[in-house]
Amino acid sequence: MSSALSLPGGLTINPRLPAVVAFGGGHGLYANLTALRRVTDQLTAVVTVADDGGSSGRLRDELDCLPPGDLRMALAALCGDDESGRTWAEVLQYRFRGTGPLSGHAIGNLLIAGLWERLGDPVAGLDMVASLLGARGRVLPMSSVPLEIEAEVIGLDPMLPDEISSIRGQAQVAKTTGEVRAVRLHPHDPPACPESVEVVLAADWVILGPGSWFTSVIPHLLVPELAAAVSSTPARRLLTLNLEPAGETEGFTAARHIELLAEHAPRLRLDVVLADARFAAEDRHLKSYAASLGAELVVADLAARDGSPRHDPLRLASAYAEIFDS
Repeated sequence: MSSALSLPGGLTINPRLPAVVAFGGGHGLYANLTALRRVTDQLTAVVTVADDGGSSGRLRDELDCLPPGDLRMALAALCGDDESGRTWAEVLQYRFRGTGPLSGHAIGNLLIAGLWERLGDPVAGLDMVASLLGARGRVLPMSSVPLEIEAEVIGLDPMLPDEISSIRGQAQVAKTTGEVRAVRLHPHDPPACPESVEVVLAADWVILGPGSWFTSVIPHLLVPELAAAVSSTPARRLLTLNLEPAGETEGFTAARHIELLAEHAPRLRLDVVLADARFAAEDRHLKSYAASLGAELVVADLAARDGSPRHDPLRLASAYAEIFDS
């Protein structure tokens, strides 16, 4: 991200900010978008559509639509920091209380699903919500059909610790007590959202992570058209690692996270791997694993200052600004 150029007579030229595509879903993508919208005005989120739990799962089943929850969170992250933006973000995320049929539904999920039913076009519905919110970017689904995640898990039954089992559904995978070895999608060859492929091919930077590795990061690389676009795009490819292993990857090293990506997407090549200083310091193999995919390892302090295991948006934004400008 270059600084303004000074010309004679006091005139300045502000170079175009980079076009960035961020892949992910859930809280990891939310944190990433909150940081990225501070450093570029050309930002697109490409979001997983495999959620089958909670409000999203209910709407998916009842309306035969894409699960709206992760898409809603991405839109909320792109709302501005002014009073109007903060208000809209809170409205989108608000969930109905009580015990009636609306209990647990987020307002944003109902708004998105209603527009999809009215317009008959998921992308048009998301663009309309983004316009209503004054969102600082665009949100697209990674596939044009709802997906299901199936995982191979070892040790699901404590009496059979070496047995490999299969479990289906994002909600089940996310809370499994076994060790996830691999994931696949159903349908096996899902169609990519055409607009998502287009933005990847036109981007300056494509960013994977942070987020739940098996349910929010890897699935993008299992959609053939999208994976091909990531491999062939002239954009630079950046992987942002999580702050620590948790949930699906509890106990995994930082290098193991990179290895898992390579196992699921053998053609994947990266330009930069961004890691928090503490997580990177715990793994002496990280630099060589990043290099094996063609990437430079960039280490920075990215964690929230209160010590909680979440990315600090300003620190993450600063790291991105330096990388984009290099």
